Amino acid sequence: MKEKTKILLYWFILLQPFLDLDFFYRGKLATILPFTIPTIIRIAGVIVLVGLLVWGQKQLPPAWLWAYLALLTLYGIFHLWHMQNFKSLSPNDYGYSNFGEIFYLFRMLLPLALIWVTKKLEISQDFLLKAFAWVSGLFTGTIVLSNLFVVSLKSYETGVISGNIFTWFMGPLYGYSHSASKGFFYFTNTLSAILLMLAPVVFYLLLERFSWQTGLLALSQTLAMLEVGTKVALYGLAGTLAVSLIAWLVHLFCLKNVKFSKGGLVTLLALAGITGVCWQVSPAVQRYKYEIYWANSHDSKIDQENALLKAGLAKYKNDPDKLKEFEKDFLAKYYQKYALNKRFITKSYPYKYDPQFWIDLLKEPASVRLANRKVEEAMLKQVVKYDNDPLDKWLGIGYMRQTNIFNLERDFTAQYYSLGLVGAFLYLAFYPAIILYGAFEWLKEKACRTFYLTSLLIASALILGASYMSGNVLDFPTSNLLLAFLDGGLLAYIKEEKGRSRGLRIVRFEKK
Repeated sequence: MKEKTKILLYWFILLQPFLDLDFFYRGKLATILPFTIPTIIRIAGVIVLVGLLVWGQKQLPPAWLWAYLALLTLYGIFHLWHMQNFKSLSPNDYGYSNFGEIFYLFRMLLPLALIWVTKKLEISQDFLLKAFAWVSGLFTGTIVLSNLFVVSLKSYETGVISGNIFTWFMGPLYGYSHSASKGFFYFTNTLSAILLMLAPVVFYLLLERFSWQTGLLALSQTLAMLEVGTKVALYGLAGTLAVSLIAWLVHLFCLKNVKFSKGGLVTLLALAGITGVCWQVSPAVQRYKYEIYWANSHDSKIDQENALLKAGLAKYKNDPDKLKEFEKDFLAKYYQKYALNKRFITKSYPYKYDPQFWIDLLKEPASVRLANRKVEEAMLKQVVKYDNDPLDKWLGIGYMRQTNIFNLERDFTAQYYSLGLVGAFLYLAFYPAIILYGAFEWLKEKACRTFYLTSLLIASALILGASYMSGNVLDFPTSNLLLAFLDGGLLAYIKEEKGRSRGLRIVRFEKK
């Protein structure tokens, strides 16, 4: 039964790129059922894996796991109770529903369950590497080929790209939004974080198991991270190339537990060269330059509007009702001139309920108004301020409210608002805890001081960094399940190496 469960786990992981295809989340396929089809498949898959593992072992999970589930249940009860007492400025309570909130709390259990399953199955190094090689190939191969034939979806906005990677070098034919490509996948931020997590594993294969296949996979990984067009992917690629090379050199010359690979080294350096050549013309850099230009040039174009705003605020400062009407009228007429996101001001936190908040934001420089994450967090802070309940800090304002206002693109901070400090700790603390535990064992146990474990730790740390920088990772099933598989494999490897090391020590002791 254990081997059959392993096979099912393997195919479940390989299924993830297919479940991330964009068409599942658009049109009728996204609304035909209460939840999207990929979510239903993932829930069913994890439940089946847990059930097969428990049945095969003929024993229930350990006591500590039941205690942890009891804590989560207790937290969930208090969290849902707190949600009923929320004071909302919005008539629809920011789209909150108990059913949606309970489903979210349950869904966040899936990666925890998969970590436990993966560790208990004691998956091997080859098992994890083979699975991730296929996952990388499916993601990156789709991005590279669809970019080459100019059929890829845009990473920014909707529609299909206008030019492929070769058009980057032909001058300003297309803007970054028309050349950044995400294949046929759903969410660009999540995709970038997944690619960043896969990169150290792919470069490990290149340096440790060099062949034409691993070289081709590493090339595909590099091109995809350039083409997706986000700063996380681009800077993450450059950083991962450097960190992987440094880690390999440390293991080669200091720890002396890897073999020199001329082919792997030359290929890695060639990939670094490709990255350098593409850097300045890549969509990520073009977008960054455009944002700086837009922010620097925008404020000088609204002098007339600023004068009208200043005069109106002075005119009605002693008449609150007329002041509020003036603010609403001004925002309706001029919000586009101030480059405010239409969704933010009309749907996320409608200006007609709290015009003063948006008027205060108009007084900020363009670099603040154009920074979506700053505006997203400012809206959430305002919602919390209006509720004025100290328990919001500990139990949150609810995932449903937070995402309906706007899904804050900064993990850990987003979960702080939706779940509170208690919930964020219970649901997320194990991610950094696994990295710290792995680093501790790496330092303590010589048997664990391998390039493989180093690469897994780098991969786990990188995706957590990406989740904080760009968000939509730890809440999103594709990325958090792949991270759970990685972390479960990391724990299984440490257990295996520690067991082997202790066995060798016992044998040596007996010989003496």
